[in-house]
Amino acid sequence: MSILAVGTVAFDSIDTPFGSADRVLGGSASYLTLAARHFCEDVRLVGVVGGDFPDEYRRTLADGGVDLEGLEVEEDGETFFWHGEYHYDMNERDTLDTQLNVLASFEPDLPESYLDSDIVCLGNLEPGIQRDVLDQVDDPEFVMADTMNYWIENTPDSLRTTLSQVDCFVINDAEARELADEPNLVRAASRIRDMGPETLIIKKGEHGALLFTDHSVFSAPAYPLDDIQDPTGAGDAFAGGLAGHLYQSGGLDPEALRRGVIYGSVMASFVVQRYGPDKLLDLTRTDITERARSFRELAAIPTLVPLDKQLA
Repeated sequence: MSILAVGTVAFDSIDTPFGSADRVLGGSASYLTLAARHFCEDVRLVGVVGGDFPDEYRRTLADGGVDLEGLEVEEDGETFFWHGEYHYDMNERDTLDTQLNVLASFEPDLPESYLDSDIVCLGNLEPGIQRDVLDQVDDPEFVMADTMNYWIENTPDSLRTTLSQVDCFVINDAEARELADEPNLVRAASRIRDMGPETLIIKKGEHGALLFTDHSVFSAPAYPLDDIQDPTGAGDAFAGGLAGHLYQSGGLDPEALRRGVIYGSVMASFVVQRYGPDKLLDLTRTDITERARSFRELAAIPTLVPLDKQLA
């Protein structure tokens, strides 16, 4: 099996109360693929960069095990750029600058070798572009999609069309409430699943994630960290970990999805410990396995004593 990820490949400049980073490698496709490649040897990236994209960043992706045949280079253009500032509450951030550059005219044309991709991850892009990619892939087994408030507000009809074609939708809690026009997350989840995706994952930052399927709701914790440097890309690393585990498990049953949410949370917990995706480059499978075990212990519920016995 293989994993195909389409999204942005970008320069990110990041300011936090604790430090800053200038023009580091960023973008949804970068984080997603660098997380997924720990689980899967065949990870394919679709995106676009300008002639200013340095060979160093290209090598970072390639040496990390990402297939870059689908990375287009517009030599006369400039790479997508984002500048954001986080507050002491790292769940809150302000976008200071966004320059679409080559992304503004991006029309993905998949290499023939990508058309048989099994798991397709539609990173945060204009919904029409997401569908363009999906239309080119031959009957994928599982399709995941992400979005953001900009597309919810500016292209709602196009987004709903995309949602009707995906199996799993990943979104944060604020975006879920906005998309569903419903403050209660459980009711919001029901409304969003009625739009098409059988599986919905609502990310809640430092408060974990919720998985909604036909028959159950699963709540996963966030990993408690005493040093958080940069939350940028954590959601995309989450998606990469989820897709990677589904690939490795070879199944899409409820148990695999639940474990996938945990592995997604594991990858996200590593990302926030450094600026940019650097932490994803240094990880070993032992690191990932040990933190996954820590997640399991963190969420373990002891055997409960029935109330009638407690009162006896």
